[in-house]
Amino acid sequence: MTRHLGPLAGFDRSITLGERALAIAAALGEVDLQVATQCHLGQAYHFLGQYRRARDLLQRTAVSLTGELLSAYFGLPVPASVYARTWLIASLSELGAFAAGSIYGDEEVQIAESVGQPHGLASASFSTGLLYLRKGDLAKASAALEHGLELCQAWNIGVWEINLASHLGYAYALSGRVSEAISLLEQAVGRIASKIGPSALWTAYLSEAYLLAGRREEAMQFAERALALSSERNLRGERAWVLRLLGEIAVQRDPRDVEPAETHYRQALALAEELGMRPLQAHCHRGLGTLYAHAGRREQARAALAPAIDLYRAMDMTFWLPQAEAVLAQIE
Repeated sequence: MTRHLGPLAGFDRSITLGERALAIAAALGEVDLQVATQCHLGQAYHFLGQYRRARDLLQRTAVSLTGELLSAYFGLPVPASVYARTWLIASLSELGAFAAGSIYGDEEVQIAESVGQPHGLASASFSTGLLYLRKGDLAKASAALEHGLELCQAWNIGVWEINLASHLGYAYALSGRVSEAISLLEQAVGRIASKIGPSALWTAYLSEAYLLAGRREEAMQFAERALALSSERNLRGERAWVLRLLGEIAVQRDPRDVEPAETHYRQALALAEELGMRPLQAHCHRGLGTLYAHAGRREQARAALAPAIDLYRAMDMTFWLPQAEAVLAQIE
């Protein structure tokens, strides 16, 4: 029930039932039910933007499965050790804990390869691809996501195929392969809407690809749709990403829409700080710093760019670091 209610009725309801099921399983000593429920709960926490709670729960689950239990399914579609690591790595990616995520990623790939199950291999490709995507290592992100997408197409793994294609499309967009990105994302967003309903994050990815292609009206249309979806389902982490995107769209208007851009960046930053989303915090600081620099507000630009640069350096996010440093150099 916890697993199926998330996409359909909302992850808040999923967590309520999951916590109840976990308490019952613990009281009865039902290990299989406990492990499966912990995995589903961790995934639900992730989608609600409660990344630290997801991390803590899934980390305990992952390290508790050793020896023969590494390949045990516990009623899940993939080994529980793979399932737990998939959403653990996804949460660590949003928190900017890339070093820890990389360790768990290597473990997940090894487990998935030893079991040899296509769904598990696709799952591992997604989590490692997302980790590299959030860090800005776009070549490694694309390679991992392409591998997972090929597996899904070969084995007809529907929802994972759409998930991988969406993140791959975003990696292509950031890499400058915008036309390929739009093609992938349009297909993925259309397919997911026909299966389980639209996705806020994947809709935002398509919006940003349109923005990079100079298609501002379509970018705004899809960004507003993504914001509504994230609000309806209480997906606070995804809402934070969409708010930053709305800031980017306002910046690219002609003339530049300074006040709305500043408002969106600050709303995204406040939410990112509350949820511990350090990579997004860095992006918001950089966006504000760039906005202030263009507006001639040099002191505010410096004050915003300094934490962006510090965060990028601390997390070794070298794709965006030179951009922030270049803006700072210009105002100096």
